[in-house]
Amino acid sequence: MKSNIPFFHRIAVYARRGDAMPENILSKQINHFLMKRILTRLTALLFGSLGALQAGELKLPPVFSDHMVLQQDLSIPVWGSASPGDVVSVEFAGQTKTARADATGRWMLRLDKLSASGEARALVVRAKETLTIVDVLVGEVWLGSGQSNMAGPMRTFRGNDEGLQKTLAAAPYPRIRLIKQGGAGWQLATAENVDTFSAILFAFGSRLHAELGVPVGLMTGAVGGTPSGYWLTEEMYRSDAACMAQVKEFAKTYDFASAMNGYERYMIAWKANAEKAKQSGGKVGREPTKPQQPGECVGEFGHLYAAHVLPYVPYAIRGVLWDQGEGGTGITGVDQFRVMGALIKGWRKAWGQDFPFLYMQKPSGGGTAWDLANPTTKNASPFTALPAKVPADKEGIAREVHIKIQQQPNTAMVTSTDLGGMTHPVNKSGYADRALLVAKGFVYGQKVEFSGPLYASHEIVGDKVRIKFTHVGKGLAARHADKLQGFLIAGEDKKFVWADAAIDGDCVVVSSAAIPKPAGVRYAWSSNAPWANLFNQDGLPAQTFRTDDWDTSPRAARR
Repeated sequence: MKSNIPFFHRIAVYARRGDAMPENILSKQINHFLMKRILTRLTALLFGSLGALQAGELKLPPVFSDHMVLQQDLSIPVWGSASPGDVVSVEFAGQTKTARADATGRWMLRLDKLSASGEARALVVRAKETLTIVDVLVGEVWLGSGQSNMAGPMRTFRGNDEGLQKTLAAAPYPRIRLIKQGGAGWQLATAENVDTFSAILFAFGSRLHAELGVPVGLMTGAVGGTPSGYWLTEEMYRSDAACMAQVKEFAKTYDFASAMNGYERYMIAWKANAEKAKQSGGKVGREPTKPQQPGECVGEFGHLYAAHVLPYVPYAIRGVLWDQGEGGTGITGVDQFRVMGALIKGWRKAWGQDFPFLYMQKPSGGGTAWDLANPTTKNASPFTALPAKVPADKEGIAREVHIKIQQQPNTAMVTSTDLGGMTHPVNKSGYADRALLVAKGFVYGQKVEFSGPLYASHEIVGDKVRIKFTHVGKGLAARHADKLQGFLIAGEDKKFVWADAAIDGDCVVVSSAAIPKPAGVRYAWSSNAPWANLFNQDGLPAQTFRTDDWDTSPRAARR
């Protein structure tokens, strides 16, 4: 069945404006038989963050509770419900702001910007009744979202991570507060609460707290094994020009009938194997995913956004830390670069806030590190010699697509090639260290290099290609060997060979005696490239790139 999420969001827009939805739209979308079901889901969507509403009762959403942290240096939205027409006042830190509840009883106001404070103060909301929220701090608020690497709690990873063990041993943290969907409001960062909280987000938050010396509020909404298509509404997706353009292009060559035939044949074999496994007590593998038409999602668009992110909107935050990618997009024919672009823009529009968006690089690991003894990078792959065979054309696609996400405005990638790999990297404290570095340089304006060298441009001069980089930091450097390695070069025949490469200032000059007329250069073109050794002298690895735009994998953009 096609998702109803976008329809609900259309109703939400009208409701928030206080308008009635036009009857012609309603008549096309619903009928009397479905009305009760739709109203039930609509109530959950619109008012899930407000709890069970009763007419005339002064209510706040669960995100406003004792022990909460408000974001410093931003105007603070405060919202809830009351009797229609009621004047609601909010008092905090010497401010008093008022708003009038609309015809549905909803109200929202904004507090003026606040300075960071570890003083436990009360936020008082008055209408016919009075609500008092105590132990309210002001500092930095971050939302962590994505899939299992964000959802995974400290208790899952601390056994193999000394950094997490030290972080947990230092609990309680009186000025760090935690909230997760399904919980009962904000919690104190006690050892017990920390142990069941997101490992990577808490490790990041504890380091941020130590760095800035201000209270920190951490919010999570993450679910393991999920594609990005579940984390943005269909409206966010369908209104994105880049996504729609890729769907249109992909549909030109996609054979849906063949895909369905292959799926049906595979299903027959899967059912037979599943029955045998059931009879023998063995494990039943995952059921094959049914093909979808170009641009359609394998599940329900936006249902995880509605359940795990929307209840926070529009609570003022400093930024988002995102860890997802292994699950792809779940949308046939649209890649992660474009879906994440739509997600980032959609979330910011919903919040009414252009917050920084930091995301963990995928695939995780696969590369060597500047210093394999450093606790942050100790799980990186050891440096190796070049393989005899050059990587296949398709091998670098997934990494390239994910690296491109940082081209979205106010977005930065947390480099992970040198942090150790696997689907669930065990060195969560190392990932938090790197996320903090990116936050310091990208969000908080500290003068630190937070990225390895990134391809900027190239120039072909005779038999050589000159590659210019950004994020050279203290300068480019080869590591673990006297010479650079990991560069590929090809002529117009598109046949790549290993190249010679030398550093020249902020550039690398690439050539090969076998390629007198070069046409393309690639670097670290693989999901696993421990043989690539270009870094900046700040100790951060250069990232996969290519200068060509050759079609390397017709299937690469599907999900």
